[in-house]
Amino acid sequence: MENLLNKVKELIKRVEENTEWRQRNCFNLIPSEMTPSLLVKMCEISDPSGRYAEHRTMKGKEIYFYQGIDFIKEVEEKVKEEMKQYFDCTQIEPRLISGQMANEVVFKAMVKFLNRERKEGELFKRMKLVMNNLLTHGGHLSSQPMGALFNYVEINPETGKDRVINFPVMKDNLYRSDTEKLGEILTDEKPDLIVFGKSMFLYAEPVNFVYSIVKDWNPRPVLMYDMAHVLGLYGAFQEPLKEGADIVTGSTHKTYFGPQRGIIASNMDKGTPFRKLWLDIKSRAFPGSTSNHHLGTLLGLLMAAYEMNKFKDEYQNAVRSNARAFAKSLYDRGIDVEGDESDGFTETHQVVIRVRKYGDGQELARRLEDNNIITNYQALPDDESFLDPSGIRMGVSEMTRFGMKEKDFDTLSDYIADVIIKNKNVKEEVAKNRKEYLEMKYCLPKEEAIPLAEKILTIIQSLC
Repeated sequence: MENLLNKVKELIKRVEENTEWRQRNCFNLIPSEMTPSLLVKMCEISDPSGRYAEHRTMKGKEIYFYQGIDFIKEVEEKVKEEMKQYFDCTQIEPRLISGQMANEVVFKAMVKFLNRERKEGELFKRMKLVMNNLLTHGGHLSSQPMGALFNYVEINPETGKDRVINFPVMKDNLYRSDTEKLGEILTDEKPDLIVFGKSMFLYAEPVNFVYSIVKDWNPRPVLMYDMAHVLGLYGAFQEPLKEGADIVTGSTHKTYFGPQRGIIASNMDKGTPFRKLWLDIKSRAFPGSTSNHHLGTLLGLLMAAYEMNKFKDEYQNAVRSNARAFAKSLYDRGIDVEGDESDGFTETHQVVIRVRKYGDGQELARRLEDNNIITNYQALPDDESFLDPSGIRMGVSEMTRFGMKEKDFDTLSDYIADVIIKNKNVKEEVAKNRKEYLEMKYCLPKEEAIPLAEKILTIIQSLC
């Protein structure tokens, strides 16, 4: 017991130190991260976190395979209701535990869908061709053959490579699609699946442009938008389901307020051309990819959905205005900002800077971390390798949620320029400044949230 107690004490000490550092001393600018609210966290550690609630549709009826799940069944239905409201859609699959899993479920479902009419003795088909964003042009890893797409698309026997083609990009702005070339490629190649979305994400995707070209094809490609990075900006930034996309996937913890989970949204109702694909998506979610789908985080997602649907417009507008102000402040201090200055450098929460003339991106990201500014290094579209990155990618969503406004990002730009250009140590100044942004916004104020959180904690404490 003494040995156990010593190990536990040491771990808790490290947890306390890390939480103090990340939450009170650091500015977190990693675009793929979001600190959930207190009540979302409390939901995550409540009783459902250790439970199961497997279910599937059988003979037209939803069958649950565990008892004691009436509450979590209600939660799942409410998650669907809230997310349908958020996306203004009719179909939600919430049983994914990550955005990558959401993408893989769609890829599995596509293969199942393409083989629905397969006759006995015929070979099992994979997707014959997929279009996506090239990884080095910002494409998300989960949409690549080395990621979740692995094994779901045909191999070209001549090259030995997966049959994947990429969106062409503008010569003068490698972050925008070249729609003229894109139209030609689509007409010539006719892919089964077109995957929009990126992880280095500055501008809107050409969803409506593509839909206008392919909408009358028979068969026509499925249009999928991986909104992992911009899910919390749905509507203000882009509304793919209204622009012609069939499916939206994403993770719920980047720009969205939730815990680490995934989601799939669509309007594939009865009578629509891809209804059977939606049924395949549901079956690949369970039993195809999940058993226990982390019910504590499902409950946390419901709380986050309540918050997002209440504060959506205010939050989204603040994020996008902060990102543009941040980009301009960095530019004004002599840092090279990617994107087009005439467009404000970005339409999302992300700001990408080029730092090669000051050093390697990985080295400078570490230097920023040493000064309590957390970013991530990034290979830019013209870099030869991810191992030698010349960029740094940042996002404003989490710090916007902690109350930062345009003028505050202007101050933060001073610190970043001091570190990158002057190699100055500003660690203590940054930590002191961070103390001004400790109260989370776009959720219940702490005066109301803390007493509610204490109710859950009191029950948990009684079981120790």
